[in-house]
Amino acid sequence: MLADFLLTEMARPDGPAGPHGGLPLNRRLYEALRRAMLDGRLSAGDRLPSSRELAQDLGLSRNTVVAALEQLGAEGYLVSRVGSGTYVHDQLPPPAPSSRRARTRDDARLPGLSARGRVLAERFGARELEIQPFTPGPADFSAFPVALWQRLQNRHWRSARPEMLDYTASGGYGPLRRAVADYLRVSRSVRLDAEQVLITTGTQQSLELCAWLLADVGDGVWIEDPAYWGAIKAFTACGLQWLPVPVDGEGLNPAAASGPAPRLIYVTPSHQYPTGAVMSLARRRELLAQAARAGAWILEDDYDSEFRFDGAPIASLAGLDDDGRVCYLGTFSKVLYPGIKLGYLVAPRGLVEAFRQAHYDLHRPGQLPLQAALAEFIEMGHFAAALRRSRQTYADRRAQLLRALEPLLQEPGVHITGAAQGLHLCVRLPPALNDAAIAEALARQGISVRPLSAYTLQRRDLRGLLIGYGYAQPSQIAPAAQRIVTAVREALRVAGG
Repeated sequence: MLADFLLTEMARPDGPAGPHGGLPLNRRLYEALRRAMLDGRLSAGDRLPSSRELAQDLGLSRNTVVAALEQLGAEGYLVSRVGSGTYVHDQLPPPAPSSRRARTRDDARLPGLSARGRVLAERFGARELEIQPFTPGPADFSAFPVALWQRLQNRHWRSARPEMLDYTASGGYGPLRRAVADYLRVSRSVRLDAEQVLITTGTQQSLELCAWLLADVGDGVWIEDPAYWGAIKAFTACGLQWLPVPVDGEGLNPAAASGPAPRLIYVTPSHQYPTGAVMSLARRRELLAQAARAGAWILEDDYDSEFRFDGAPIASLAGLDDDGRVCYLGTFSKVLYPGIKLGYLVAPRGLVEAFRQAHYDLHRPGQLPLQAALAEFIEMGHFAAALRRSRQTYADRRAQLLRALEPLLQEPGVHITGAAQGLHLCVRLPPALNDAAIAEALARQGISVRPLSAYTLQRRDLRGLLIGYGYAQPSQIAPAAQRIVTAVREALRVAGG
């Protein structure tokens, strides 16, 4: 019956009442009738019930039905014959083979993804690998001065000059680029000029710019194993070949690399993602020398260096670079909030103009009022204050988590890495354990942790649990950690027979 189909269609999650659920009723009915004709449920020449009958069958007002029918008539789907009724137009084309009913019967007719598209869609998804709070509840941004931030943004929007609303070809708002340069010189020992700083939408965009400008499709990139999922996505999208290099207690190990020389070397030396290993000074010098011999570029992702809890912050790899082969990547998302979507890239000195041009051509960067607000936020000392508050908040949660996990350290083969810095740590487990099964069991209890083995490329010897504590609710840390301890001990007992 036509009325049943129309009611069902109007209520479908993927129909007119789904993603367009805010549409008026006459538009929903229009969409449902149009779909019926395009799918062949109503054929050319078919007579429709009268507007009064349709209104009664559908429980709608007659005005609603008339409005939908008139729109379909204006578009040529229907034709009215005086004294006879309303008919589907005789010239309506037959249903296309790609209609939804055909797609439902045979999904193979849909255009397929490319090989690269399949890899992007099927492997290393952020929803499965992003280290989220391990206790349930909303992310906690209570340490961020929201009211102050809103006032700064409002002030810059009210006083925005016309050029502040346009794209920018300069690499970003000048005062913000200078503030970033000053900050990196002092806190990370990076040797740079403000002209080298490009403001991006974050680390992902910075990685893509480096890959596009410094490598060609098919070139090799050394990538840490285990690896950061976001870097894998970026390099895959740019058509680069992964060359996994094992990570040990000193970070990426160049001596363990095999195969062709790389064009790019991607590293997280200050807090390896995900193991938390810190690259030693000797290893850093070795990596710089390797890059110089191979003519390779190093991409240093310094994603959470602001949060160092044990000892002084470790100087950046870029601070040791005498050959200008390190591209330094940073983000504001950790100190401020993820949705700000602002990061920075320090481009090689001789390639600044090329990076600016590509950034402008590919991304049309803008958001200058937002960048202006952030520049003032930094210049007035609010960024440093926010960093101090965040550091203390995260340090307290880290200490609470470590105390709660301490019983695990009595178990053979269990130890913790990566706790000296950042917003996550890694509980390393014996290779015989199934860390994915432990993580799945904890997920059923509402505890979100990630298995270390899911981040590996070629290695099969790593087991562990990645635990993010940055946004965990303090009152829930100890109870949730106790469930982790219990789950690991149970897995150890079963594995031991």
